[in-house]
Amino acid sequence: MTETKRKTHTSTAVKRRYNEKVYTQISVSVPKEMAAAFKAKCLKTGIPQAQVIKAAIEKFLAEKAK
Repeated sequence: MTETKRKTHTSTAVKRRYNEKVYTQISVSVPKEMAAAFKAKCLKTGIPQAQVIKAAIEKFLAEKAK
């Protein structure tokens, strides 16, 4: 008998637990037109939405307090 290797995949539950441990979600409400324009520009430029948000947060945190 030939032994076949079993394919293994990281389960969704494991990924979810890791994300819950390492990340926090931030939610924001914006006008529909702004959200549509943002999504369209991200799609057009190929830049992930999360990357834009993270860059804005990093820039904000790096600014000196007034």
